[in-house]
Amino acid sequence: MFETILSVANQAGAVNFSGAAQPIIDLLNSILTPLIMVVGALGAIWCVLLGVKLAKADEPQEREKAKMALKNAIVGYLLIFILIVVLRLTIGPLAQWMGAYPSTLK
Repeated sequence: MFETILSVANQAGAVNFSGAAQPIIDLLNSILTPLIMVVGALGAIWCVLLGVKLAKADEPQEREKAKMALKNAIVGYLLIFILIVVLRLTIGPLAQWMGAYPSTLK
């Protein structure tokens, strides 16, 4: 790994981090698809459980607590899902941008 990082310097002395970033990009690409499926499954199960809790609530205070918990779970689930999808969509352009503008560190 260190050989890869050290070998990214070109003849002009500028450092190109694309060689060092490629294993990280490959790891993220291999993890994101299963992560989307796991988040989807866990989010659906959690929302169903909170819906059952809401349906079983007898007192108005319990219903309000269950309703707020369900609302918060749905919002959190959607935010996590959206952030994973945004990461999946932007990782390619970010990697190209990183390779296009090599640092001038010497």
